[in-house]
Amino acid sequence: MFGISPLGWIHTLGSLPAIPVAFVMFVRHGRIVPRSTLGAVYFVSMLIGAATVFLVAHQPVSDAIGALTILLLLAGYAVERVLPSSRPARYIETICLSLSAFLLMLPTVTEILRRVPDGHPLVTDLQAPLLLGAQGSLLAILVIGLTAQIIALARQGRSLIRHGRA
Repeated sequence: MFGISPLGWIHTLGSLPAIPVAFVMFVRHGRIVPRSTLGAVYFVSMLIGAATVFLVAHQPVSDAIGALTILLLLAGYAVERVLPSSRPARYIETICLSLSAFLLMLPTVTEILRRVPDGHPLVTDLQAPLLLGAQGSLLAILVIGLTAQIIALARQGRSLIRHGRA
């Protein structure tokens, strides 16, 4: 089905939970929260997807996306151990994990458009306007979302300073 190998299904189904989990955290918290149950599900799911991409992907850029995703995940989840309870750690964590979500959605949207409907995909060319528009929309969402997250973190920091809790 959809021309996906058994290993491809493991990759797809393993990484799939990260999408709704990230969405829920973005809606609830405005960012991915690593030290939470949903954050743990996101980490494991993303790690499965990023690690198995090396075995299933056919585009050279896929290896770079997989490696960068793993680096962003590790940085986002480990930064607080290096810089405990610091403002820079919160910024690094937020930026890294938002970029990891973008790197999840970029190939996800691309593969959906290239495989659905089965046998007659919406896109057959990587330069198709529909695909480029979808990818451009994801980039716009990333830029707007990161900007909003950084502004929110800055406001939180100013509020803490004002109330003597920084």
